[in-house]
Amino acid sequence: MNKYKVKLKVFEGPLDLLLYLIKKNEVNIYDIPVAEITKQYLTYLEFMRELDLNIAGDFLVMAATLLYIKSRMLLPQEEEFMDDEIPDEDPREELVKKLLEYKKFKEVAGILKEKETESSDVFKRYVAVPEGIMEDDEECQGFEASIFDLISAFTEALKNIPKDDFKVVLDAEHTVEEKTEFILTLLDQKGVIYFKNIWYRIRSRLEAVVFFLALLELIRLKKIIIRQIGIFGEIKISKPLPVLNYEL
Repeated sequence: MNKYKVKLKVFEGPLDLLLYLIKKNEVNIYDIPVAEITKQYLTYLEFMRELDLNIAGDFLVMAATLLYIKSRMLLPQEEEFMDDEIPDEDPREELVKKLLEYKKFKEVAGILKEKETESSDVFKRYVAVPEGIMEDDEECQGFEASIFDLISAFTEALKNIPKDDFKVVLDAEHTVEEKTEFILTLLDQKGVIYFKNIWYRIRSRLEAVVFFLALLELIRLKKIIIRQIGIFGEIKISKPLPVLNYEL
């Protein structure tokens, strides 16, 4: 049996995942509950490995770093520091510095992206929008969802799907190619698919995994866009609007 391996460039890095977990858990970035965040980080990592998602080595390095920090924080201080040795600073400090620097970098990158979008809209011309969708309606609102938003929503959906052999991601009945065609056809008909409504059509855990891999493949090919209404809110899937190039 062949296995479908997804090779994506849409994945953010390990710092993105940590920032996502910090935001999702509503914890103070200066006082990270390392034990809980490490547990959740490893859960996401294991899920990505189960899906055979070609995880970069940086994710594994960060996992080792988190486990090291966790072990340092679990040690009684009198065992960690001997005699007159001056105790080190909080073992989380270096990680927090990296997170804050990266967060600032992402915020600046986001501002620059907004400026680029604004400048490209100066000479905006009419572009046909799929039937049933207006540019200013709810379907065009929200912000781009991260890959971790998608994984989080998918793991929640899996809880209501019967268990089967999760390690097998492809069989004769369900293929990624079949599901990508199905998703694109459905989008042509409806314009927008709400993520939570997908799983009513799914009959097994295996089919769910293949469907999810098809979504990731379409994201990689830039044939669909994933947007979210509100923080950790509803996720919707649509095709990107056509871009028209004009020569001045």
